[in-house]
Amino acid sequence: MFSHMVVGSNDLARSKKFYDSLFASLGGKPAIQDDKGRLIYIHGGSTFLVTTPIDGEPATHANGGTIGFAVDGPEQAHAWHEAGVAGGGTAIEDAPGVRSNAFGSLYLAYLRDPDGNKLCALHRMPKAS
Repeated sequence: MFSHMVVGSNDLARSKKFYDSLFASLGGKPAIQDDKGRLIYIHGGSTFLVTTPIDGEPATHANGGTIGFAVDGPEQAHAWHEAGVAGGGTAIEDAPGVRSNAFGSLYLAYLRDPDGNKLCALHRMPKAS
């Protein structure tokens, strides 16, 4: 559905520590840093970038926005959440766990990165038979 996601940061070194730990928990590699200083993560067929804003203004997070990361199961979502908190993120919303809604049962874990961007690890639980 998307080609890439980009979030802004006011401190790329702090963001690298945070996102390197998040992607490591999913089996990904540390960021590649390009000649403009942007952090580039390529994993699972997707690209995620972290950059200082091109317009020179401070980075801010999207109110109401969430970036979702697909994970393989509750264990990976839990590891992702722990890695994010250890890497400088903030646990938000309810504790990681199963929530049921019109889409079925989902295992969800929410964080804010060090710049305030809202992130979610999501695993669709198997349908009960």
